[in-house]
Amino acid sequence: MFKIVRYNAGQADEWNQFVAQSKNGTFLFDRHYMDYHADRFHDHSLLFYRDENLYALFPANENGKILYSHQGLTYGGLVMGTEATTVHVMECFQLLRQYLQDHDFHRVIYKSIPWIYHQIPAEEPLYAMYRVFDYRLMERDVSSTIVLAKPLKWKKDRRHGLHVASNNGIRVEKSDNYAEFWQILKENLQKCHGVSPVHTLDEILLLHQRFPSSIVLYAAYREQQMLGGCVVYITSQVVHTQYISSTAEGKRLGVVNAIIKEIIVAYPEYMYLDFGKSTETHSDILNENLIYQKEGFGARAVCYDTYEWDV
Repeated sequence: MFKIVRYNAGQADEWNQFVAQSKNGTFLFDRHYMDYHADRFHDHSLLFYRDENLYALFPANENGKILYSHQGLTYGGLVMGTEATTVHVMECFQLLRQYLQDHDFHRVIYKSIPWIYHQIPAEEPLYAMYRVFDYRLMERDVSSTIVLAKPLKWKKDRRHGLHVASNNGIRVEKSDNYAEFWQILKENLQKCHGVSPVHTLDEILLLHQRFPSSIVLYAAYREQQMLGGCVVYITSQVVHTQYISSTAEGKRLGVVNAIIKEIIVAYPEYMYLDFGKSTETHSDILNENLIYQKEGFGARAVCYDTYEWDV
């Protein structure tokens, strides 16, 4: 027998322990990460219990009559334990349908967790959605990922950039100087795209403090001058480049190539290096220059899907 309970702050420890032991969860679902911007979202996360034992989680927020996979997270969907089965997950979705009707939700926006983040296969929700809801594919963003055990050869311009960095004495190392990198990042994003980083400096410092081994900055230096850097999010099997940027001088000296090479060397036991999305405006526009750079490192496409259905 299943039941659904809406999350409250008193369940944070239970929630976090389940995420840590789940088959498809990452530290982004830990409440210490999710709640750093709790003031921006009206949380409506759900816990699914089977015979009084926690069986699955749904990180979510509400906005009007719409229930969203949490809008503060890159990916979302149902977080499950290793014992989750297709039949039982279908029961969860059937119960979710009733819950949505009882709470007068009109629509659901559901972001799935990309398969590269699954520690073991975890696509039961995709089948359950098909059976229970008349869903539609709303967005399909494309990311670029390297299989670290089977790396492809870098394109000529990436290899050349690496040689330029090496010949100019560029060194790459872990750094705690987020403030200096954030200035480089902000100036670059503003100049190239007219936007600011998703996280403020204070927010990334807070998150790094909470997850020091999962949020790491690699910086490139020429002598004592920082010319670029990359913030990586490290989950159980994926190293994800959350932010990457360089100065004009850093671009000329190919520092991004040196940074990526160092990151690949630093995590030989991991399965994937994920560069993140290259799509814009709800996946309708492909930034071809951006994805060209990522594919130049041997990365290939992984899709981040978002679904919707009416209640």
